[in-house]
Amino acid sequence: MKVRTRFAPSPTGALHVGGIRTALFAWLVARQAKGQFVLRLEDTDKKREQAGAEEQIINSLKVLGLQYDEGPDCGGQFAPYRQSERLESYKQWAQKLIDKGRAYADPYTVEEVQKFRDEAQKAKKPFLYRNHRPTQPPKWNGKTPLRFQSEPKPYKWHDEVLGDLNTGPEVVDDFILIKSDGYPTYNFSHIIDDAEMEISHVIRGQEFIASTPNYLNLYEALGLERPILATMPHILGPEGKKKLSKRDGAKDVLDYIEAGYLPEALVSFISTLGWNDGTEQEIFTVEELIDKFDLKKVQRSGAKFDEQRLEWTNGHFIREMPLNKLSPIAESFWPEAAERFDEQYKKDVLSLVQERLKFMAELPQLTSFFFSEPKISEVKELFDNPTDRQLKSASKLQIKALLVESAKVLEPSDFTEKDITSRLNGLLEQLNTKPGILFAAIRIAITGSKSSPQLFGTLRVLGKDKSLERLKRAIETLRS
Repeated sequence: MKVRTRFAPSPTGALHVGGIRTALFAWLVARQAKGQFVLRLEDTDKKREQAGAEEQIINSLKVLGLQYDEGPDCGGQFAPYRQSERLESYKQWAQKLIDKGRAYADPYTVEEVQKFRDEAQKAKKPFLYRNHRPTQPPKWNGKTPLRFQSEPKPYKWHDEVLGDLNTGPEVVDDFILIKSDGYPTYNFSHIIDDAEMEISHVIRGQEFIASTPNYLNLYEALGLERPILATMPHILGPEGKKKLSKRDGAKDVLDYIEAGYLPEALVSFISTLGWNDGTEQEIFTVEELIDKFDLKKVQRSGAKFDEQRLEWTNGHFIREMPLNKLSPIAESFWPEAAERFDEQYKKDVLSLVQERLKFMAELPQLTSFFFSEPKISEVKELFDNPTDRQLKSASKLQIKALLVESAKVLEPSDFTEKDITSRLNGLLEQLNTKPGILFAAIRIAITGSKSSPQLFGTLRVLGKDKSLERLKRAIETLRS
């Protein structure tokens, strides 16, 4: 079978994790089968459409490497790929339904329909529009809604994720095909587009499962073959009880990129929201995902979004990335003061903090002391109120003596990391003190921070002159 999948979002807002997962799974199915992945924009709800949303969707897919083969900005054999540019096609298919007696002009006002709803509620019965279907509807003129005339029946179908499903005829109803503004509804347009674009797999969110019997009824009325259906479970909030929302901290995908999350990490993390390959593996490269992905291994229950696991995943990809590849990515995240320093110095700094980075936006916080002098007030505060447990046991007089001896032993050093390590470890034995006291005191003097990268490497990168200058300044601070 020729595999053609699609991602068909509406440009009504930013693309979040749930949408990206749907796109990713559709992309993986296509790439695994060496098929085509299509981007189609379902832009028929003009009231909800947001300026810039189309560009955001396109940029999100491209930055994650989910390149589509056909789409609104690159064309393809089934163009156009914006539904607002396909209106004539929907009218032609609508006319086929009218000719078959399977569609009719809706003669009712909004107020009349609401009255029908109220009556059903009062009678404690479900509202079904087909119970109020007009016996002699007017000829459709394109200015009133066009409704599908359903033929209710039980349905059985197979979903690649949810398995075998079935419903009774009571869920099949007459729904709007084309609105009074001339634009089609999703329920109609996506079926037409999928047929015309020869889409083999329809992968979409759980919110559409209740409408599937109506879609099956429409496929039959149009004489169309059903595509393979796959329903994605919800992505749940941190507590795992309800669907992830903005209130739970759900971000625009591009916000994660802006914060310094690597595309590879986002793809790996999102792929594991509701899917695994049956092993304990948690980190996947794109190549591994293409090789291992299987819709049948997508879980039926919701998948919890865990921001900490995302950070852990991103940190893993940062640590594994070669420094030469990570360095250009870091360029836009350095603190402002880093502009005065050369590329090699910044690369040396990056090599020290690479092991600790969870996302690139942490760079300024972790590295500022490499580019700017620590504030005396911050150094003094950390000596007055040390956070290191062992350092708390030492008096200021003892700390000052340790720093004096450290400066003496480092003065003749050639400041290679090997020599710094040897001298300070030797001083540790000579003074019979603990690393948690000596090294913590040096770290505060040098960085003005509660924590820092590996101390010996930090001293090496800062260099001899700057390191000794900061030690002496800290000694003066302890005298006051």
